[in-house]
Amino acid sequence: MRFDPEVARRLSSFAASHPGLSLSAAANLLVDEGLRTTEHPGVVFRDGPTGRRAALAGGPDVWEVMRAIKSARVAELELSEAEVVALVVENSGVPARMVRTALSYWASHPSEIDAEIALADDAETAAELAWRHERDLLSR
Repeated sequence: MRFDPEVARRLSSFAASHPGLSLSAAANLLVDEGLRTTEHPGVVFRDGPTGRRAALAGGPDVWEVMRAIKSARVAELELSEAEVVALVVENSGVPARMVRTALSYWASHPSEIDAEIALADDAETAAELAWRHERDLLSR
């Protein structure tokens, strides 16, 4: 595949800023992300401590919204689909259209988003355990 010189320069810069990513892998990643943003308007991709991840434009990461939806569903089994979305909107402040965008993205890529939720759950558990150890050590 041939790129215009300016695109090739920017691709090289992107790959250089992501250690371990070859030019070919960077091009593949960016094409995949571009296709996903076309398929799911309102979804963007951001770098972060756990790598690149799907997020809502001007909002939280997709995994954060999906975690809230899953939590609401478990806590409120009798709620309808619309009521679950409304509960997440009320509790998070994320507009309903963005919650629906996250839900649509998750439906297309559930293993990706569920893995990010699992990472966040594990990090929270580890942080709470560390806090409890500190508290136990410092308490009388």
